[in-house]
Amino acid sequence: MRLTTKGRFAVTALLDIAIRHGSGPVSLADISQRQKISLSYLEQLFSKLRQRKLVDSVRGPGGGYCLAKGLDEVSVADIILAVDEPIDSTQCGGKENCLGDSKCMTHDLWAKLNEIIFDYLSHVTLKRLVDEQSQRELQREQAVVKLYDMREAAF
Repeated sequence: MRLTTKGRFAVTALLDIAIRHGSGPVSLADISQRQKISLSYLEQLFSKLRQRKLVDSVRGPGGGYCLAKGLDEVSVADIILAVDEPIDSTQCGGKENCLGDSKCMTHDLWAKLNEIIFDYLSHVTLKRLVDEQSQRELQREQAVVKLYDMREAAF
């Protein structure tokens, strides 16, 4: 599977919004700054995400984007497909014409891999990614506190 920056950036941007879920709209300028993604590129991606009803836009001061669905209702596969990113490892794009008018010997192998990847990405939700990110943050904070405590105990 070839996942281009389009799919990666779309997932990253929606995860950025998901982490701030419930705190109001998130501006693309803020996402661009935090995630180091071009603002014009985000505008293109969010046009598609809005068309696919994964995000809602809020105009005016304090405006931006928010999720149109619950964190547990949006999968990574939904996001990738919304930005027209194919989840396909086959050489022929799934058309079974790898060798002109017939499929190649390994077509079924790559087609099965596509199914496995799609199934996996369909089960990874924004909620799961937010929970994992929160857990990593908590572990980092605990490590800092532990280092601080060890340093204080040494003096």
